[in-house]
Amino acid sequence: MQGLLLLLSLALSFHRVRTARFSQEPADQSVVLGQRVVLSCVVFNYSGIVQWTKDGLALGIGEDLRAWPRYRVLRLVDVGQYNLEISAAELSDDSLYECQATEAALRSRRAKLTVLIPPDEPVIEGAPEILLTAGVPYNMSCVSRGAKPASVIEWQKDGLPIEGAVSTTEVLPDRKRVTTRSYLPISPVDTDTGKNFTCVATNLAVPMGKRATITLNVHHPPVVTLSIEPRSVLAGERVTFTCQATANPPVMGYKWAKGGVVIQGARESVFVTKADHSFFTEPVSCQVFNAVGSTNVSILVDVHFGPILVVEPKPVTVDLDSDVTLNCKWAGNPPLTLTWTKKGSSMVLSNNNQLYLKSVSQADAGQYVCKAIVPRIGVGETEVTLTVNGPPIISSEAVQYAVRGERGEVKCYIASTPPPDKIVWAWKENVWEKEKGTLSERYTVEQSKLTTQGGVVLSTLTINNVMESDFQSTYNCTAWNSFGPGTMIITLEETEVVPVGIIAGGTVGCSILLILCLLALVLVLYRQRKGSRRGVTLGKPDIKVETINKETHSLEEDSGSVSTATRMVKAMYSPFKDDIDLKQELRSDTLDTRQDYELKDPTNGYYNVRASTHDEGRPASRSMHYSDYRTSGQPGGAAAVVSSGSGAPGATAGPGTPSSLAPGSRAGCYDPRPPSRLSHNSYAQFNTFTRAGQSQQPPPSSGPQTSDFTAECSLLDSTAQLGYENYGYPHYPTFRMGFGPPSLAPLEGGPAYEMYGVGPSVGAGGGTGTPETGLGKYGSSTRFSYTSQHSDYSHRHTQRMQTHV
Repeated sequence: MQGLLLLLSLALSFHRVRTARFSQEPADQSVVLGQRVVLSCVVFNYSGIVQWTKDGLALGIGEDLRAWPRYRVLRLVDVGQYNLEISAAELSDDSLYECQATEAALRSRRAKLTVLIPPDEPVIEGAPEILLTAGVPYNMSCVSRGAKPASVIEWQKDGLPIEGAVSTTEVLPDRKRVTTRSYLPISPVDTDTGKNFTCVATNLAVPMGKRATITLNVHHPPVVTLSIEPRSVLAGERVTFTCQATANPPVMGYKWAKGGVVIQGARESVFVTKADHSFFTEPVSCQVFNAVGSTNVSILVDVHFGPILVVEPKPVTVDLDSDVTLNCKWAGNPPLTLTWTKKGSSMVLSNNNQLYLKSVSQADAGQYVCKAIVPRIGVGETEVTLTVNGPPIISSEAVQYAVRGERGEVKCYIASTPPPDKIVWAWKENVWEKEKGTLSERYTVEQSKLTTQGGVVLSTLTINNVMESDFQSTYNCTAWNSFGPGTMIITLEETEVVPVGIIAGGTVGCSILLILCLLALVLVLYRQRKGSRRGVTLGKPDIKVETINKETHSLEEDSGSVSTATRMVKAMYSPFKDDIDLKQELRSDTLDTRQDYELKDPTNGYYNVRASTHDEGRPASRSMHYSDYRTSGQPGGAAAVVSSGSGAPGATAGPGTPSSLAPGSRAGCYDPRPPSRLSHNSYAQFNTFTRAGQSQQPPPSSGPQTSDFTAECSLLDSTAQLGYENYGYPHYPTFRMGFGPPSLAPLEGGPAYEMYGVGPSVGAGGGTGTPETGLGKYGSSTRFSYTSQHSDYSHRHTQRMQTHV
C-alpha cells in the first residue's frame, strides 16, 4: 500500500513539472546611458526559485541582489512574474541576460541589452574663427568622440547642408565606444569672410545631434572694378578712369600703367588724362595692393579717331607679266572703309589691305592710292609706287615745231625701267648714238634726267639755223635697255613767230574789255539795288500834286464820318505821305527823265504840277492828257491852255493861247495819266466832288479826237480804255484848279491857286475863254487828287500841295 502511494506522489510531481512554462521571455533592448530598463520574465504554473544570469553568471536569488545594487527583481508570485530592473544603466550593463526556473529546469532565451552612449560635443579644429586665404584649399576637420554606436557627422554652411565631407572612425579601448572624424575640403573665396560652417554629430542616443560652429575670416587680395567715363570719346578729349577695390586686409596703394608702362605720378584710385588713338590698342591697367597681394585690372578705351597708317607701303619693282601684291594697313575707329585706286583714276580696285595685280604690264606702272575713310571722323590716304621693268616708253609729241632760220629743238622723253642703255637719233642720212655731242656743226644732242618726273630721260636734238630740208625729214628716237627697244618717229613742222606788239596789244585790249564789262555789271547792279530801295515801280518818273483840304476841324477826328471809299484812297496814297527821304532820292531821276518833255511849270521844272478835271469833257480813253502849263505874260497870270474838252462846241482858247505850235515842240502835248489802282466804277465815284448846293448837268460833249493834236504828240490812244459813261456823275457840279493871280494869297505857302467851276456855269456865256467861261479864270488841265466827298464845304477851307512820287 505504501508503495502505491509513493508512485502516486511521484506521478503528481511529474505532472506539475510538466506543466510549468514561460509565458513571457526577455527581449533584446537598448537603453541610453543613465536611463532605467526592465527585462521581462513570466513563468506559468511555477512556484519555485527563479534567478537571472548576466553573460552566464547568476546574479542571485531573491528580490534584492546585494552584489548588484542597481539591479532588482520585480516579483509577483501570483502571476509568476520575475522581471529584472536595471536603474541608471551603465556601459557595463551592456550584456546578455537569461531568466531561469531552476526547479522546473526552465531557461529563457538570451536577451541582448544594448547601452547607447551619445557622442561628446563635436570639436572643429581652429574654432571659433579660422583665418584662411582666398583661393588656398583647406580641409576643415570635425571630431566626435566616445559615441556608441559611432556618430554620423554632417556639415552645414550658414544653415544649408553642404556635401563633400569624408569621415573616419576609431574604436576606443573599451571596444564599445567609437570616435568619428569628418573632413570637409573647401576653397575659400573673398566672399566667405564671415560665413559660418557647422558640424552636426548624431547617433541613436542623440537623434537631434550635437553641433559645433566655426566662422571664416578669409584674407584675399583686392577685388578691383575698373570703370571709364565717358565710355566713348573722340581723340583729344578727357577721360576718367576709376579703380574701385575691396580687400581684406585693407588696400595699401594703387599703381597705374598704359600698355604695360607704368604711369609716373598716378597713385590714387582715380586717373584723368586725354585719350589719343593709342588708348584704343594699349590698355590702361590699375594695380591695387594689400598685405595679401595685388590685383591688376585692364581696360581699353573706345576712342574714335581718324585713319592712322599702321604699315607704310613700300615701292615695289617687278618685271613685266609678273604678279604683284601691294600692302597697306590703316587703323581707325569706328571701323574704316579701305579703297585702292590708281592715281588719276576713280575706279576702285580693291577694298582690302592688299591689292593683287596679276600679269602686270607697263601700263600698270605708276602710283596707287590707298585711301581709308572713317565715317564722320576723317579720311587718310597714302601712295605706293609700282615700277614695272620693261622696254623703254617714249612719250614725246609726234609733231614738234620750229621757226625757219632760228634754233629748233626735237625732244625725246624716255621713261625706262631699268634706265636705257643706249639712245640713238636717226634723221636724213645721220645716225647719232652718243649721249651728247655735235654733228655737222648744225646738230647737237644732249641728255638730261628729269628727277621731278620720276627719272625720265630727256634727249634733245638741237638744230641750229633751221632750214627747209629740216622740215622734210623725220626724226627717229630709239632707246634700248635689257628688255628691248622703244622707238618713236617725230616730225618737225614750221611755225611762225607772232610779233610781240600784237601779243601786247591783244593783252591790253582784252584787259580794257574786261574792265568795261565789270563796270557795266557794277552799274546794272547799282541801279537794281537803287530801284529796290524805292519800294515802288514807276512807269515813268513823275510827280503829282494833291490838293488837300484842311478844314478848321480835322475830318479825321470824327472817324465815324469817314467813308470806306475815303479810307481806300488813303490806303492807296498814304505810303507816299511822309517818305521825304525817298522824294529827295528820286528828285534827280525825275528831273533827268522829264528833260525830254521841255515843259515848264511855276516850280521851274522841279515839280510837274497838274490838277485833274472831273466832269469836264473826258477823252474816250482811260489815259488822261495834260496840256503844257506855261505862265503867260497877260494880267492875272493866266496860263496858256489847250482845251481838252469845253463846255460847248466851238469853245476857243483863252487869251494868250498861240494859234499854232512850232514843229517839234512838245508844248501842248499831253502825258498819259498813270494807271490807277482803282477799278473803273470806283474811279468814277471818287473823281467828282460837290462844291455847291445845286446840281448842274454838263452838256454832252464828245471826247478829244486824234486830229485835235499835232503829229508830234500822237499820245491819244484810239482804243478806249474807259468809256466816258464810267466817269459820269451828272448831279454834281464840277470844278477846275488853276493858278490865280498873286493877289489871291493862299492860306499856306506855295503858289497861289483857287477853285472854279467847269463846264457851262450858271449865268455864264458858253464857249468863251473869259474868266466867266467854263474853262475858268485861270486856265489849267491839271487834275485834283482824290479827296473825300463827305467834306463839309460850307466852312472856310485851306488847300495845300502835296507831292507824291
